[in-house]
Amino acid sequence: MKIKVGLIGFGRMGQMYWEEMQKSGRWDIAYICDIDPASRELARNLSPSSRIISDEQEIFDDQSVEAVGLFALANSRKEQIEKAVHSGKHILTEKPIADTIDKEWEIVDLIEKYDKIAAVNLYLRNSWYHQAMKQFIAEGEIGELAILRICHMTPGLAPGEGHEYEGPAYHDCGMHYIDIARWYAGSEYKSWHAQGMRMWDYKDPWWVQCHGTFENGIVFDVTQGFVYGQLSQNQTHNAYTDIIGTKGIVRMTHDFRTAIVELHGVSRTLRLEKPFGGKNLDKLCNLMADSIESGKRDPGLPLMRDSAVASQYGWTFLDDARCHDLPGIGNLQTLEEIRERRRHMKDGYGLLRPKKTIV
Repeated sequence: MKIKVGLIGFGRMGQMYWEEMQKSGRWDIAYICDIDPASRELARNLSPSSRIISDEQEIFDDQSVEAVGLFALANSRKEQIEKAVHSGKHILTEKPIADTIDKEWEIVDLIEKYDKIAAVNLYLRNSWYHQAMKQFIAEGEIGELAILRICHMTPGLAPGEGHEYEGPAYHDCGMHYIDIARWYAGSEYKSWHAQGMRMWDYKDPWWVQCHGTFENGIVFDVTQGFVYGQLSQNQTHNAYTDIIGTKGIVRMTHDFRTAIVELHGVSRTLRLEKPFGGKNLDKLCNLMADSIESGKRDPGLPLMRDSAVASQYGWTFLDDARCHDLPGIGNLQTLEEIRERRRHMKDGYGLLRPKKTIV
Protein backbone atom coordinates (compact mmCIF):
# COMPACT_ATOMS: atom_id res chain seq x y z
CA MET A 1 0.00 0.00 0.00
CA LYS A 2 1.23 3.46 -0.88
CA ILE A 3 1.50 6.10 1.84
CA LYS A 4 -1.14 8.79 1.36
CA VAL A 5 0.47 12.22 1.66
CA GLY A 6 -0.44 15.87 1.22
CA LEU A 7 2.22 18.36 0.09
CA ILE A 8 2.05 22.00 1.22
CA GLY A 9 4.17 24.35 -0.85
CA PHE A 10 4.87 23.69 -4.53
CA GLY A 11 7.78 26.02 -5.22
CA ARG A 12 11.27 24.83 -6.06
CA MET A 13 11.62 22.47 -3.08
CA GLY A 14 8.04 21.24 -3.20
CA GLN A 15 8.49 20.27 -6.83
CA MET A 16 11.72 18.43 -6.02
CA TYR A 17 10.01 16.40 -3.28
CA TRP A 18 7.08 15.64 -5.59
CA GLU A 19 9.47 14.36 -8.23
CA GLU A 20 11.28 12.01 -5.86
CA MET A 21 8.06 10.73 -4.29
CA GLN A 22 6.66 10.03 -7.75
CA LYS A 23 9.80 8.17 -8.80
CA SER A 24 9.84 5.95 -5.72
CA GLY A 25 6.34 4.58 -6.26
CA ARG A 26 5.85 4.47 -2.49
CA TRP A 27 3.69 7.58 -2.06
CA ASP A 28 0.13 8.41 -3.05
CA ILE A 29 0.31 12.21 -3.45
CA ALA A 30 -3.34 12.89 -2.70
CA TYR A 31 -3.08 16.69 -2.27
CA ILE A 32 -0.86 19.52 -3.41
CA CYS A 33 -1.52 22.86 -1.72
CA ASP A 34 -0.13 26.26 -2.67
CA ILE A 35 -1.49 29.78 -2.25
CA ASP A 36 0.07 30.90 -5.55
CA PRO A 37 -2.24 30.39 -8.57
CA ALA A 38 0.70 29.82 -10.94
CA SER A 39 2.09 27.07 -8.70
CA ARG A 40 -1.34 25.43 -8.52
CA GLU A 41 -1.63 25.52 -12.31
CA LEU A 42 1.79 23.89 -12.62
CA ALA A 43 0.75 21.24 -10.11
CA ARG A 44 -2.39 20.46 -12.12
CA ASN A 45 -0.28 19.90 -15.22
CA LEU A 46 2.34 17.80 -13.50
CA SER A 47 0.21 15.80 -11.07
CA PRO A 48 -3.30 15.34 -12.53
CA SER A 49 -4.12 12.55 -10.08
CA SER A 50 -3.62 14.90 -7.08
CA ARG A 51 -6.24 17.23 -5.66
CA ILE A 52 -4.86 20.76 -6.10
CA ILE A 53 -6.00 23.19 -3.40
CA SER A 54 -5.24 26.57 -1.84
CA ASP A 55 -6.57 25.80 1.66
CA GLU A 56 -4.17 23.58 3.62
CA GLN A 57 -6.87 22.78 6.20
CA GLU A 58 -8.42 20.28 3.75
CA ILE A 59 -5.31 18.12 4.10
CA PHE A 60 -5.34 18.18 7.89
CA ASP A 61 -9.08 17.46 7.99
CA ASP A 62 -8.80 14.40 5.72
CA GLN A 63 -8.37 11.47 8.10
CA SER A 64 -7.20 9.21 5.29
CA VAL A 65 -4.06 11.30 4.76
CA GLU A 66 -1.25 9.65 6.73
CA ALA A 67 1.54 12.17 6.24
CA VAL A 68 2.21 15.78 5.30
CA GLY A 69 5.17 17.35 3.54
CA LEU A 70 5.78 20.95 4.62
CA PHE A 71 7.73 22.83 1.94
CA ALA A 72 6.43 26.42 2.13
CA LEU A 73 8.33 29.25 3.84
CA ALA A 74 9.50 28.99 7.45
CA ASN A 75 6.97 31.49 8.81
CA SER A 76 4.17 29.00 8.07
CA ARG A 77 5.78 25.91 9.59
CA LYS A 78 5.02 26.17 13.29
CA GLU A 79 1.28 26.44 12.70
CA GLN A 80 1.38 23.64 10.11
CA ILE A 81 3.34 21.32 12.40
CA GLU A 82 0.86 22.01 15.21
CA LYS A 83 -2.04 21.19 12.87
CA ALA A 84 -0.30 17.99 11.78
CA VAL A 85 0.17 16.90 15.39
CA HIS A 86 -3.44 17.76 16.22
CA SER A 87 -4.64 15.64 13.27
CA GLY A 88 -2.23 12.76 13.97
CA LYS A 89 -0.14 12.83 10.79
CA HIS A 90 3.46 11.92 10.14
CA ILE A 91 5.55 15.00 9.30
CA LEU A 92 8.33 15.60 6.80
CA THR A 93 9.49 19.22 6.70
CA GLU A 94 12.10 21.51 5.27
CA LYS A 95 14.37 23.43 7.63
CA PRO A 96 14.24 25.62 9.63
CA ILE A 97 11.21 24.32 11.48
CA ALA A 98 9.96 27.85 12.29
CA ASP A 99 10.93 31.46 11.63
CA THR A 100 12.27 32.25 15.13
CA ILE A 101 14.37 30.18 17.48
CA ASP A 102 11.81 30.45 20.31
CA LYS A 103 9.15 28.94 18.04
CA GLU A 104 11.56 26.24 16.93
CA TRP A 105 12.14 25.08 20.50
CA GLU A 106 8.38 25.09 21.11
CA ILE A 107 8.08 22.72 18.14
CA VAL A 108 10.86 20.51 19.51
CA ASP A 109 9.03 20.23 22.84
CA LEU A 110 5.80 19.37 21.02
CA ILE A 111 7.35 16.78 18.69
CA GLU A 112 9.37 15.01 21.37
CA LYS A 113 6.07 14.08 23.05
CA TYR A 114 4.49 13.00 19.73
CA ASP A 115 4.08 9.33 18.79
CA LYS A 116 4.22 9.73 14.98
CA ILE A 117 7.27 9.98 12.71
CA ALA A 118 8.55 13.55 12.31
CA ALA A 119 11.70 14.40 10.35
CA VAL A 120 13.44 17.41 8.87
CA ASN A 121 15.64 17.76 5.79
CA LEU A 122 19.27 18.13 6.87
CA TYR A 123 20.41 16.68 3.57
CA LEU A 124 24.16 16.48 4.13
CA ARG A 125 23.69 13.69 6.67
CA ASN A 126 22.31 11.45 3.93
CA SER A 127 25.05 12.22 1.39
CA TRP A 128 27.24 9.31 0.31
CA TYR A 129 30.44 11.35 0.77
CA HIS A 130 29.82 12.32 4.40
CA GLN A 131 28.68 8.79 5.19
CA ALA A 132 31.89 7.38 3.68
CA MET A 133 34.13 9.83 5.54
CA LYS A 134 32.40 9.28 8.87
CA GLN A 135 32.71 5.50 8.50
CA PHE A 136 36.44 5.83 7.73
CA ILE A 137 36.89 8.00 10.83
CA ALA A 138 34.90 5.50 12.96
CA GLU A 139 37.29 2.75 11.84
CA GLY A 140 40.16 4.63 13.50
CA GLU A 141 41.99 5.33 10.27
CA ILE A 142 42.78 8.98 11.07
CA GLY A 143 43.33 8.52 14.79
CA GLU A 144 41.41 10.95 16.97
CA LEU A 145 39.33 13.54 15.14
CA ALA A 146 40.80 16.95 15.95
CA ILE A 147 40.00 19.64 13.36
CA LEU A 148 36.91 20.22 11.19
CA ARG A 149 37.17 22.69 8.30
CA ILE A 150 34.06 23.23 6.17
CA CYS A 151 33.62 25.78 3.39
CA HIS A 152 30.72 26.45 1.03
CA MET A 153 30.92 29.55 -1.15
CA THR A 154 28.91 30.03 -4.35
CA PRO A 155 27.39 33.01 -6.17
CA GLY A 156 24.07 31.73 -4.81
CA LEU A 157 21.11 33.64 -3.45
CA ALA A 158 21.66 37.40 -3.63
CA PRO A 159 20.52 39.61 -0.74
CA GLY A 160 16.89 40.66 -1.04
CA GLU A 161 15.89 37.91 -3.50
CA GLY A 162 13.78 35.92 -1.08
CA HIS A 163 13.86 33.54 1.89
CA GLU A 164 13.75 36.48 4.31
CA TYR A 165 12.10 34.27 6.93
CA GLU A 166 14.99 31.81 6.68
CA GLY A 167 17.46 34.59 7.47
CA PRO A 168 20.75 35.67 5.88
CA ALA A 169 22.86 33.18 3.95
CA TYR A 170 24.82 31.95 6.99
CA HIS A 171 21.57 30.84 8.61
CA ASP A 172 19.51 29.81 5.60
CA CYS A 173 22.24 27.74 3.93
CA GLY A 174 24.95 27.74 6.58
CA MET A 175 22.92 25.83 9.15
CA HIS A 176 23.48 22.70 7.03
CA TYR A 177 27.23 23.04 7.56
CA ILE A 178 26.82 23.98 11.22
CA ASP A 179 24.78 20.79 11.58
CA ILE A 180 27.23 18.52 9.75
CA ALA A 181 30.15 19.80 11.84
CA ARG A 182 28.22 18.90 15.01
CA TRP A 183 27.33 15.52 13.45
CA TYR A 184 31.00 14.71 12.88
CA ALA A 185 32.12 16.03 16.29
CA GLY A 186 29.45 14.10 18.19
CA SER A 187 29.47 16.94 20.69
CA GLU A 188 27.91 20.32 21.39
CA TYR A 189 29.35 23.74 20.52
CA LYS A 190 31.34 25.31 23.36
CA SER A 191 33.07 28.50 22.10
CA TRP A 192 33.08 30.60 18.93
CA HIS A 193 34.26 33.76 17.21
CA ALA A 194 32.67 34.90 13.96
CA GLN A 195 33.81 37.43 11.38
CA GLY A 196 31.39 38.72 8.78
CA MET A 197 31.42 40.92 5.69
CA ARG A 198 28.57 43.12 4.46
CA MET A 199 29.26 42.66 0.76
CA TRP A 200 27.88 45.42 -1.47
CA ASP A 201 27.05 47.45 1.67
CA TYR A 202 23.99 45.27 2.32
CA LYS A 203 22.60 45.53 5.87
CA ASP A 204 23.32 41.87 6.78
CA PRO A 205 26.62 39.99 6.45
CA TRP A 206 26.37 37.79 3.36
CA TRP A 207 29.71 36.09 4.12
CA VAL A 208 30.63 34.72 7.55
CA GLN A 209 33.50 32.61 8.87
CA CYS A 210 33.14 31.20 12.38
CA HIS A 211 35.72 29.17 14.27
CA GLY A 212 35.68 27.73 17.76
CA THR A 213 35.54 24.56 19.81
CA PHE A 214 33.22 21.73 20.77
CA GLU A 215 32.83 20.50 24.33
CA ASN A 216 35.00 17.45 23.54
CA GLY A 217 37.90 19.65 22.40
CA ILE A 218 37.47 19.31 18.64
CA VAL A 219 37.99 22.63 16.86
CA PHE A 220 36.04 23.85 13.84
CA ASP A 221 35.77 26.54 11.25
CA VAL A 222 32.69 26.91 9.07
CA THR A 223 32.78 29.39 6.19
CA GLN A 224 29.72 30.19 4.09
CA GLY A 225 28.76 32.98 1.73
CA PHE A 226 26.81 33.61 -1.46
CA VAL A 227 29.41 36.11 -2.58
CA TYR A 228 31.70 34.04 -4.80
CA GLY A 229 32.03 35.80 -8.14
CA GLN A 230 28.45 36.98 -8.59
CA LEU A 231 29.32 39.02 -11.72
CA SER A 232 32.19 36.90 -13.04
CA GLN A 233 31.83 35.99 -16.72
CA ASN A 234 31.85 32.28 -15.92
CA GLN A 235 30.60 31.55 -12.44
CA THR A 236 32.33 29.04 -10.18
CA HIS A 237 32.29 28.02 -6.52
CA ASN A 238 34.48 26.68 -3.71
CA ALA A 239 33.13 23.84 -1.56
CA TYR A 240 35.09 21.45 0.61
CA THR A 241 35.17 19.49 3.84
CA ASP A 242 38.64 18.93 5.31
CA ILE A 243 38.90 16.78 8.44
CA ILE A 244 42.19 16.36 10.27
CA GLY A 245 42.92 13.65 12.80
CA THR A 246 45.92 12.87 14.98
CA LYS A 247 47.14 10.30 12.43
CA GLY A 248 45.45 10.92 9.09
CA ILE A 249 42.95 13.03 7.16
CA VAL A 250 39.78 12.79 5.08
CA ARG A 251 38.59 15.45 2.65
CA MET A 252 35.94 16.09 0.05
CA THR A 253 35.35 18.51 -2.81
CA HIS A 254 32.52 18.69 -5.33
CA ASP A 255 31.36 20.61 -8.39
CA PHE A 256 27.61 19.94 -7.84
CA ARG A 257 27.90 17.12 -10.38
CA THR A 258 30.68 14.89 -9.02
CA ALA A 259 31.99 14.54 -5.48
CA ILE A 260 35.55 13.41 -4.82
CA VAL A 261 36.48 11.92 -1.45
CA GLU A 262 40.10 11.34 -0.48
CA LEU A 263 40.78 9.11 2.51
CA HIS A 264 44.34 9.09 3.89
CA GLY A 265 44.41 6.62 6.75
CA VAL A 266 47.09 4.70 8.59
CA SER A 267 46.44 1.48 6.67
CA ARG A 268 44.50 2.58 3.58
CA THR A 269 44.58 5.39 1.04
CA LEU A 270 41.42 5.66 -1.05
CA ARG A 271 40.02 8.03 -3.65
CA LEU A 272 36.28 7.80 -4.28
CA GLU A 273 34.56 9.63 -7.13
CA LYS A 274 30.78 9.39 -7.60
CA PRO A 275 27.85 11.58 -8.69
CA PHE A 276 27.25 14.39 -6.19
CA GLY A 277 23.65 13.39 -5.45
CA GLY A 278 22.10 16.83 -5.02
CA LYS A 279 19.93 17.24 -1.93
CA ASN A 280 19.51 13.47 -1.47
CA LEU A 281 15.73 13.80 -1.26
CA ASP A 282 15.34 10.29 -2.65
CA LYS A 283 17.16 8.89 0.39
CA LEU A 284 15.25 11.09 2.82
CA CYS A 285 11.87 10.15 1.35
CA ASN A 286 12.75 6.45 1.40
CA LEU A 287 13.93 6.60 5.03
CA MET A 288 10.67 8.34 5.88
CA ALA A 289 8.62 5.72 4.03
CA ASP A 290 10.55 2.89 5.72
CA SER A 291 9.89 4.44 9.13
CA ILE A 292 6.17 4.96 8.51
CA GLU A 293 5.71 1.43 7.18
CA SER A 294 7.66 -0.24 9.99
CA GLY A 295 6.37 2.04 12.75
CA LYS A 296 9.98 2.43 13.91
CA ARG A 297 11.94 5.58 13.27
CA ASP A 298 15.08 5.03 11.17
CA PRO A 299 18.12 6.51 13.00
CA GLY A 300 19.19 8.12 9.73
CA LEU A 301 16.25 10.53 9.89
CA PRO A 302 17.34 13.92 11.27
CA LEU A 303 15.43 15.06 14.36
CA MET A 304 13.59 18.34 14.82
CA ARG A 305 16.04 18.94 17.68
CA ASP A 306 18.99 18.65 15.27
CA SER A 307 17.44 21.35 13.11
CA ALA A 308 16.72 23.63 16.07
CA VAL A 309 20.29 23.32 17.37
CA ALA A 310 21.76 24.11 13.93
CA SER A 311 19.35 27.02 13.52
CA GLN A 312 20.13 28.40 16.98
CA TYR A 313 23.87 28.41 16.31
CA GLY A 314 23.32 29.86 12.85
CA TRP A 315 21.64 32.85 14.49
CA THR A 316 24.17 32.89 17.35
CA PHE A 317 27.16 32.98 15.01
CA LEU A 318 25.52 35.71 12.91
CA ASP A 319 24.90 37.77 16.05
CA ASP A 320 28.51 37.22 17.10
CA ALA A 321 29.73 38.50 13.73
CA ARG A 322 27.65 41.65 14.23
CA CYS A 323 29.38 42.24 17.58
CA HIS A 324 32.78 42.58 15.92
CA ASP A 325 34.08 44.92 13.26
CA LEU A 326 31.63 44.34 10.39
CA PRO A 327 32.97 46.08 7.30
CA GLY A 328 30.90 46.78 4.22
CA ILE A 329 32.75 46.67 0.91
CA GLY A 330 31.09 47.41 -2.42
CA ASN A 331 27.88 49.33 -2.99
CA LEU A 332 24.18 48.81 -3.56
CA GLN A 333 24.54 49.67 -7.25
CA THR A 334 26.67 46.55 -7.71
CA LEU A 335 24.08 44.55 -5.77
CA GLU A 336 21.36 45.76 -8.14
CA GLU A 337 23.52 44.71 -11.10
CA ILE A 338 23.77 41.25 -9.54
CA ARG A 339 20.02 41.03 -9.01
CA GLU A 340 19.34 42.18 -12.58
CA ARG A 341 21.71 39.59 -13.98
CA ARG A 342 20.15 36.83 -11.91
CA ARG A 343 16.64 37.83 -13.02
CA HIS A 344 17.60 36.88 -16.57
CA MET A 345 19.85 33.89 -15.91
CA LYS A 346 18.58 30.55 -17.12
CA ASP A 347 21.35 28.51 -15.47
CA GLY A 348 23.08 29.57 -12.28
CA TYR A 349 23.55 29.03 -8.57
CA GLY A 350 20.46 29.13 -6.34
CA LEU A 351 18.00 30.55 -8.87
CA LEU A 352 14.55 30.73 -7.27
CA ARG A 353 12.32 30.71 -10.32
CA PRO A 354 10.02 27.66 -10.43
CA LYS A 355 10.94 24.78 -12.68
CA LYS A 356 8.69 24.77 -15.77
CA THR A 357 8.75 21.05 -16.30
CA ILE A 358 9.59 17.94 -14.30
CA VAL A 359 11.39 15.23 -16.19
